[in-house]
Formats: sequence, structure tokens, C-alpha cells
Amino acid sequence: MTARWRSAAAAFAAALLAAGCGGGADDPRPTSTGSDPSMFTNPVVRTDAPDPQAIRVGDTWYLFHTNAGGRNVPVLSSPDLVDWTPVGDALPELPGWADAGKTWAPEAIQLAPDRFLLYYTVAGRESGRQCVGRAVASTPQGPYRDDSTGPLICQAELGGSIDASPFRDTDGSLWLLWKNDGNAIGVDTWLWSQRLSDDGLRLVGEPARLLKQTESWEGTLIEGPFFHRQDGRLFLFFAANAYDRAEYAEGYAVCESPTGPCVKAAENPILKSNEVASGPGHASMVVKDGRTWLLYHAWPPGQEGSIDPGRQVWLDEVTWPNGKPQVNGPTAEPQQKP
Repeated sequence: MTARWRSAAAAFAAALLAAGCGGGADDPRPTSTGSDPSMFTNPVVRTDAPDPQAIRVGDTWYLFHTNAGGRNVPVLSSPDLVDWTPVGDALPELPGWADAGKTWAPEAIQLAPDRFLLYYTVAGRESGRQCVGRAVASTPQGPYRDDSTGPLICQAELGGSIDASPFRDTDGSLWLLWKNDGNAIGVDTWLWSQRLSDDGLRLVGEPARLLKQTESWEGTLIEGPFFHRQDGRLFLFFAANAYDRAEYAEGYAVCESPTGPCVKAAENPILKSNEVASGPGHASMVVKDGRTWLLYHAWPPGQEGSIDPGRQVWLDEVTWPNGKPQVNGPTAEPQQKP
């Protein structure tokens, strides 16, 4: 990425911001395009909101992301996946075994009308590594409470455990995906899966190793996994490379089952930096009215690693030509709302 390219892209992003075509968690301007309320322009959250994941409850979407603004797990709500409003801290209190400051990549799932589970990464005091915890709430926005006496997963000998993602398969079974944080200690980064108990509080059986970093575009790590079934096939999406570099990108694999085996796509990465967004990745997928959309974070070009604005949230449609996912982004031009 040349200096001239970075400068032009940054200027373009600044012009978009000045035009008022976007808003965010602490920005009153809507991301809807003013002249046509059926359209919107990326990014849909303009403040620092890394690792976004959203669930729909009734007519409202709830988005969770990595700690920011003094909140352990910031949560936002939206009627349309585009205009987001902050609604507080989903996890205002951490369990006694955890330290504050590194509450990463939270993801929620609804198990019953009044039962929601939140899986999150947090600093484990005893291990000195990042670990995965779980918390329960009766409403989607929380507050979630973690009454455990220790982490759900830690794998301290493998660098720790991060990026947990729950998944309910078509047969009703519950699963959890995560990554061992191997790059923290210079070892391989594997994506793992394991069955969850019906209440979502315990792991059942043995974990399965699915994938690790093997391709040049992935650098030294893969992370941020999530499952999605499309037309009966099980897709495993993941991000790869250093999160604070333009090389960060998103890819996928096809799995025979939640425990594998999984085969990476030859066309990876399917989402990568361009002139309007840098380092796109750590995504999640939502489905609305039969259309699939990718929520992901990205930096303004030339501002990788910054805190302000940091990693903003983008929303782009995923289409499935020949049964393969194709992300139509990153986009900065007006497009039809979901």
C-alpha cells in the first residue's frame, strides 16, 4: 500500500464523513442516506467497535463488540441493521476470576424467549492468559451475569483461548467455536469446536481441531471463526493475519460437520482491503428476508492501529453464486438497506 494510495483513501473517507452519510454508537447522524431512507452508506458504526456480532430478537437487532468507551461489552440496538443506538454495557460486572481491560469478541445466542447466553474473552487472573467465559441474561441487551468460578476454556499452554462463537445446527445441537491464542506465545493458532450442553453452560465430549494457519495470505494466525449453513452446506468463516495491518482479511472453509473435516476455499481471501476500508475482518453473518449480510470491522485506510476512530463496523451483502460466498464489499457508495 503506497503512501499516495493511503493519502487518497484517507481523504475519500474524510469526505464521506464530512458529508454526514454515516453515524455510529456515539454519533447522532444516521447511516441512512438522507435523500432516500431506503438506502444506507458504510460504515454503519463510525466509532471504535471491533469484532461485531448481532442477533435479532423480535423486530430489534442487538450488536455486541469488544470493550470500548469504558464498557466491558458495549451493546447497541437497531431496527434495521443500519442505524445503531448504544444501550449500555451487556456485561457490567466480570466474574471474580477475571481482570478488566481485555474483554474481547463477545457473541450472544438466544436459547429460549427469556434466556440468552453471552460467550466472551477475558483476562484470566490465574493463568495470566486470555480465556473464554459465559454469562446468562433474561433479555438480549443484558445485564449478563457470569456465576462461574473459573473460565469455560483457557488452554494456557497453547497461549490462551479467544474468539468464542456459539452455533445452533439444524438438528438442534449447540456448538462452540474458538481459537487458541497461539500467536501470543509463538505457536500454531488452531480453530476448535466442541459440543455444548443444552443449557449452553458446559462443554460436552472432546474438542476438535478444525484449521490452522497454512496459507501465505494468513500470515502467522487465523482467528474470529463462525459457522453458517447455506443450502445445507456448513461454512466456516475466519479472519487471518495481523489485526492492525492492511493485510488482515476474511476467508472461509467448507466443513463436513461441526467437528470437521474442513477444507479452505481456493479463492480466499473473499474480503480484503481496498481504497475505502483497510484490514476488514473478524466478521459475523446475519440473515434478513432471505438475504445474507456480513457485519465486520475495518480501519480507515492509513489509520491501521488507531484508537480514534479505530475499527468501525461495516455491513455488506453476501451472495452465493455457484454455492460459494461472495462478499460485495467493502463498499462506500449508497446501497439498498437490508
